[in-house]
Amino acid sequence: MPAPGSAWPPPRMAAVYREMARDAMWYAGDPDRLAWAHDRRETAPRRADRHGRDGRTNRWGRQPADYPRKRERRLHVPLPGDIATKSANLLFADMPTITAPTAETNVFIGDALDTMHLHEVLLGAAEQAAAVSGIFLRLTWDRDIVPDRPIPTTMQPDNAIPEYAFGVMKAVTFWRELDGGDTQTVYRHLERHEPGRIEHALYEGTPDNLGRAVPLTEHTDTAGLIGSLGSDGVSVETGIRMLTAVYVPNMTPNRLHRASPYGRSDYAAPIHDQFAALDDVWTSWMRDIRLARARLVVPDGYLTNLGPGQGAAWDDDREVYSGINMPPNEGGGLTLAQFGIRVEEHQRTAEAVTRKAVESAGYSAQSFGLEGRREAITATEVDARDRDSTVTTGRKAGYWRSRLPDFLWAYQLLAVEQFGARVVPERPTVEFRLAAESEQSKATTLELYARAGAVSTATKVKYRSPDMDQADVDAEVAAILAETGAGAPDPGDTYPM
Repeated sequence: MPAPGSAWPPPRMAAVYREMARDAMWYAGDPDRLAWAHDRRETAPRRADRHGRDGRTNRWGRQPADYPRKRERRLHVPLPGDIATKSANLLFADMPTITAPTAETNVFIGDALDTMHLHEVLLGAAEQAAAVSGIFLRLTWDRDIVPDRPIPTTMQPDNAIPEYAFGVMKAVTFWRELDGGDTQTVYRHLERHEPGRIEHALYEGTPDNLGRAVPLTEHTDTAGLIGSLGSDGVSVETGIRMLTAVYVPNMTPNRLHRASPYGRSDYAAPIHDQFAALDDVWTSWMRDIRLARARLVVPDGYLTNLGPGQGAAWDDDREVYSGINMPPNEGGGLTLAQFGIRVEEHQRTAEAVTRKAVESAGYSAQSFGLEGRREAITATEVDARDRDSTVTTGRKAGYWRSRLPDFLWAYQLLAVEQFGARVVPERPTVEFRLAAESEQSKATTLELYARAGAVSTATKVKYRSPDMDQADVDAEVAAILAETGAGAPDPGDTYPM
């Protein structure tokens, strides 16, 4: 555990946390947070002047110089969140196939996947990992909540302090701030995972200092842990030699910290300025719509006097007016003011900025509906236009394919040790079903193979339906051969010469 009185967050993590906070801010897309952050310029390298301007193109939080108390109305386009969601959907739209070496373990894992709701856990984890560079998967247990199995959870990377040796995580400390303090007092719960052991600690400090260690009973959120801890009152033995947490990076390497084991966000091209530019375009577009509202310019004589000290007003809904004592040829009539809306210019600019942002993030414009709107295209062209998304998703699947089996293996070990599960723990394999080949493309490929005589009927059936069981494949092959007559015996075999 960190020494009491340590600076917090730890100085070695400060730069990484700042970058994660910036990515998380864009992912959340809250206009108030965007304006507040840019007012304080936490994400800008230069200090802003008293009007919130620092010469950058990003105008979030900008206040007009002539009206310093009036904030400019901004429109935020949630493209960062859309990118993170698309990443998770491409990766985990279908649950990957998880297979253990033996049938008994397969049955246990299958039941566990349903009870732990792993699919929804992975979808949420993958989306957050795309936004903030990676995600931690953690195993814990609470017999009062779930009495018969471990509980898989996700932990945010900006609330974690991992320790590595030769690129392998050997321990990790998760931390969280608890409610109950004041502006100068902060309670923090630290939970350290290492092989065979989980240790807990509670600190009372300040916003930038860890402070002193206090008993877990000092806060209601940690007092309930006492009953599950060992004789030392601060730790619990897991009974297994594996870590009960794994880290899954979004993508590697981290371009700002090249020697770091941390992943990088999908926004780390970086494309924050492109997000801001897209907001500028849509804000300008909506401003055109506001300015294009029809307005009437009327002479003073057309206004209705509201009485001494009350001014005058014009009722644009009134249908009948009494005559006005004004010559009709003095140019004092009504004037209509209505500006044009630059729809085409704004739409093309918004699409160009969006296209560049998603391509910089590693995805195809086709995945975001920016291609093929007007012209008809073939299935092969669709696959080609989706290639960038397919490649990026395949890279991400590689990180999950190597980390998720360890997590599921630790789950089995913990289930046996802590809950007496009757299973022989085995490390499973994980296979992803990524972007499926279109049926038209499959048919074309099979036709070419069949013409060349280079594929059997059984192989064709497996290629067409990869999820079909072997018994169903054999039955389908027999039916095809019977219908086509390809399975009839050779007459030469029946009537030898």
